[in-house]
Amino acid sequence: MKLILTQQVSGLGEPGDVIDVRNGYGRNYLVPRGFAIRWTRGAEKEIESIKKARSAREIATVEHAKEVAEQLKAVRVRLRTRTGSGGRLFGAVTAADIAEAVRAAGGPDLDRRRIEIGNPIKTVGDHRVSVRLHTEVTATIDINVSEA
Repeated sequence: MKLILTQQVSGLGEPGDVIDVRNGYGRNYLVPRGFAIRWTRGAEKEIESIKKARSAREIATVEHAKEVAEQLKAVRVRLRTRTGSGGRLFGAVTAADIAEAVRAAGGPDLDRRRIEIGNPIKTVGDHRVSVRLHTEVTATIDINVSEA
């Protein structure tokens, strides 16, 4: 099945890339979640607009990615959320929550899709997440989740 990626998917490619995957993976996972659209001649014309949008918000060079990584090291991120008994959260901390907390702490604007949370954050305390800034640069953010 031939698809055009609309978002970055680890191991497959960047937005605007034309990929060939198995039918079930494309039909049941990539297309319903909005990660890709079916390839057609009409959709082929959309590739340029997808790539232009990507380049506008993307960190273009390795040097710029390293600068952003240094900015992230200097930022102290505190996230206050509702908790229940025993320090358990109501729900989990999402990538969008983390991106907003970094912005509020004075850090750079991050695309929530680039934030990778290893294990779901469901407890109060210190946690570490990684951010894919560039294909060659990954930064880590230490997050302190506390009770609101």
